[in-house]
Order: sequence, then C-alpha cells, then structure tokens
Amino acid sequence: MSLLVSTLAILGQRGDVPSGEARDLASRAKSVVSNFSGLLNALLDISRLDAGIVTVASEAVPLRDLFGDLRNEFAAEAKQRGLTWRVVDSSLYVDSDPMMLKRILNNLISNALRYTKQGGVLLGCRRRGACVEIQVLDSGPGIPADQQGMVFEEFVQLQNPARDRTQGLGLGLAIVRRTAELLGHPLKLASTSGRGSLFSITVAKAGAVQARLEVDTTSPASSAAGIMVVEDEGDVLDAMVRLLSLEGHRVYPGRSAAEAQEAHTAALAAGDAPVDLIIADYRLENDTTGTDAIRALHAHIGRLVPTIIITGDTSPARLKEISASGSRILHKPIADEELRETIAAVCFGGKAISGDTR
Repeated sequence: MSLLVSTLAILGQRGDVPSGEARDLASRAKSVVSNFSGLLNALLDISRLDAGIVTVASEAVPLRDLFGDLRNEFAAEAKQRGLTWRVVDSSLYVDSDPMMLKRILNNLISNALRYTKQGGVLLGCRRRGACVEIQVLDSGPGIPADQQGMVFEEFVQLQNPARDRTQGLGLGLAIVRRTAELLGHPLKLASTSGRGSLFSITVAKAGAVQARLEVDTTSPASSAAGIMVVEDEGDVLDAMVRLLSLEGHRVYPGRSAAEAQEAHTAALAAGDAPVDLIIADYRLENDTTGTDAIRALHAHIGRLVPTIIITGDTSPARLKEISASGSRILHKPIADEELRETIAAVCFGGKAISGDTR
C-alpha cells in the first residue's frame, strides 16, 4: 500500500497524472486496504470471542431462508472455480443466533470451495432426534486423520505451504470452533485423505414460527448529523473531517476533548449546532482515552448521545473494557462504507453492517 501511495504522490508532484493511471493506483490501494481489513477483522473476531463480549441472540431460524441466501452468495464463486454447488433445501427451523450460524456456514463453505479443485460442494442437513445436523460436504483432497485436530487451531493451513495471502490466514476454522462453542452447537469433522471432507454443526430444532416482516430502516444517504470528533493524529482527523463533511454532516473536530468543545462552542455562537454523535479514538494524548473524552463531551453538551470508539487495539481485555462503556466499536482501518453505515445505525436507526453486535 505504501508503494502504491508513494507512486501516486510522485505522479501528483509532476502535475501530469493521467486520470486512468491515477484511478488504477487508487483502486489497487483500496484493494490492499480491503484485504488487510479482512485479515485484521478475522483476528479481531477471535479477540472478541476470547473477551466474552459477543452477545448471543437466539431465535427460530428457517433453514430454507438461510440456505437460499448461501446458495446465492456462493453461486458465482463456485462457477468461477468450475465446481458444482448444490444446496438441499429444508423446511426445518433451528434454534440459534442467525448471524453467527450463518458466519459459521460461510466459513465452512468458503474453505470447501477454496480447497476443492474438482467435483463440488454440497450443503444440506439431516434430522438427529431433537436436533438437526447441518452438513457441508466437499470432494476436495481430504484431511489425514492425524491432522484433523490441527485444522481448528489458529494459522493452520494444511493446503497452503507457500502461505499465499490470497488463501487467508488460516483463521476461519478457529473462528468456527470458538463460535460453535459459544452457541453450544457441537462441531464435527469426518474426512479421508484423497476422498473429501464433511464438516457439520448440530443445532437444536425449533418450532415453525410465523414469518416476521423486516422493515429496512436504513437512513437515506442525505441524512445528516452533528458529530463531535476527537482524534489526536492530525492527518487522520483531517481525513475524517473531510469525509464526514462530504457526507453532509456538521463536524466539530479536535485533537482533544477540549478542542472539540471549542469547535462546538464556536459553532453555537454562529447559530444552531446540534450534537447527535461523538466519535473518539481510543488512545489519545496525555494518557487519556476515548472514554475519558466522551465523558467530558457528554458533560459539555449536558446530555447523553450515541458514541463510537475507534481503536486498533486487539487485546480481549481492552475490547471488553470498551464494550462495557456502551460505545460501539470500530476497528482500524475503517472503510468509508463501514463508517457511513455505522453512523446510520446509531443515529438514524439503520442497520449496522455484517450483523455487528458490538
């Protein structure tokens, strides 16, 4: 990413950057950030699970809907890889957290498609008394019996000896194991070297329930908020102010809580200056934290407003501490879509992305 940005900067200094080349470099840099974010988010998923701050919200999950979503999501990838992708529908309901269950199956299916070179992958289920065993079968290379316990450990990739970054970090099955344990869903692997693998998760059956109408309350792009921003790194603060301003928000920025208060006071003197949200970096100057800044700003405006804390800290203890403060957590690096949708969720009742429960 550094090399791409440096190249773009040098071309910019020359003053003759072809627009096509500039767009290509910017696109490549964004792709690198996206890949990096994916790897970091996998590590953070493990940290959140270890910290015990993930909230389980169980309900009756219709497998027909869940399987239908997964069929559509993986159809293109299976076609691109030249594999068959078959989903056997079911009318059963299971008792689970729908987002976490889907995340488990996403990881299992992704792994199956990634390591299967010919043949295909199948998703289906079998009744097991009062439970349902959801199965992901593949015709891949299989896993030797003496290595099957290893695949659920962090950073283990039996089929990626060259450590190809496009094949991930080897964290998918570690996340699956932790999430299954949190949900109380037994996880099983059956495989024979050279003859494919079967990964399955067993979930309690639930009675059929009347389908609920879900209303998408996502805020329209034109919705604007008054946002106080505290970030002690000047470049980061400037970038965030520019982005939020382009989105139409009124921004009261500062490198400390005191500076943000001054910006808001100046805005008040010029007219109406509502505050709907506070965004603060966790680690600030002079050994202060984002939670300290938020307390000071709440006292300044005289009421509580929604808060977002931005952090690069992956410590389970730190994540637990931030979560206990009641703030929503965003992890660096932050994509503009992630910031936009999180603001919509906390300020206007829109949906947070990726089933975020933080």
